[in-house]
Amino acid sequence: MSIFVGNLPFHAEQSDVAELFAPFGAIASCNLPVERETGRKRGFAFVEMAEPASENRAIEALQAAELMGRPLRINKAEPRGAAPRPEPVDGGPRPRYQRGSVGWEDRSRPL
Repeated sequence: MSIFVGNLPFHAEQSDVAELFAPFGAIASCNLPVERETGRKRGFAFVEMAEPASENRAIEALQAAELMGRPLRINKAEPRGAAPRPEPVDGGPRPRYQRGSVGWEDRSRPL
């Protein structure tokens, strides 16, 4: 299981995040993703603790934590692609783009 650490300051380093989690046990990994084009940090991190009990203690204890003046959002990381796709606001069909068409097409119409 991984811990998601959101709302990180962009100038935070891996050592800063690891230092925050160190009192709760051994850290298996700490990853701060960067943007491909610019190489800038994206403002969040993933931390894996060596023991599941350590992860749960860290999540509970760090809920109201701050790092460099910013309140952190800490919770269990969800697997990639697990978040549901949002439905259209009006309840209508989702638009889709058809190759060779001029614009967006309505899904309710046959192709």
